Amino acid sequence: MTPETRIRRIVKPLVFVLCLTPLAWLVWRGLSGGLGANPIEAITRFLGDWAMRLVLVTLAVTPLRRLFGWPVLMRLRRMVGLFAFAYAVLHLSSYVVLDQFFYWPEIWADIVKRNFITVGMIAFLMLLALAATSTNAMVRRLGGKRWRRLHRLVYPAAVAVIVHFYMMAKADVREPLIYGAIAALLLGYRAVLGLRGRRRRKPTDTQTA
Repeated sequence: MTPETRIRRIVKPLVFVLCLTPLAWLVWRGLSGGLGANPIEAITRFLGDWAMRLVLVTLAVTPLRRLFGWPVLMRLRRMVGLFAFAYAVLHLSSYVVLDQFFYWPEIWADIVKRNFITVGMIAFLMLLALAATSTNAMVRRLGGKRWRRLHRLVYPAAVAVIVHFYMMAKADVREPLIYGAIAALLLGYRAVLGLRGRRRRKPTDTQTA
C-alpha cells in the first residue's frame, strides 16, 4: 500500500471518526440523561469547547509537522478545520434554537450588549470566512497569495475564541487560562517561524549594493 493510499483509506477515515466522537458522546449523554440539571447550557458549552479545541488542533499542525517530521498532518488540517467550524455552527445553533427559540430581537440584543457573545460572533464570522474559502476552487479563484493572507484569520479567530471562553467563565478561569497558554505557545511558535522566514528572504548588504 502506497503512502497516498494509506492516507486516503486509513488515516483520513480515522481522523474523521475521531472528530465525530465528541458529538456521538454528547448524543449518548443526552439519550441517557447525563446532561445535568441544565441540559441546554451543557450542550451549548460542550459544542463550544470542542470547536475551540479543534481550532487549537489546526494551529498545532505546523509545529507538530516541523518538530516530528510528520508531513501527513498537512493533509488533515483542512478536515480538522472544517470540523472546528461544524462544531462552532452547532454551538451557535444550540444558542439560537434551544436557548432563544429563534427570538431574533433578544439574540440581537445579546450580541450587542453581552461582550462575550459579541466576541463569540466575531470569532464565528472569521471561522465562516475560513470555511467558505477552504476548497481547492477558492484557492484557485483567490490565488495562492491572497488565499494564504485570508487564512491568517485563523490566528485572530483562535484568540477571539479563547477570549470568548474566558469572558464566559464567571468564577473559575483556570480552564480558559490553560487553553490561552496553549494558544499563546502555538501562536508564538508561528511568529518565530515567520520572523525566520523573513530574515532568510531579506537581501544581504552585498546583494542590495
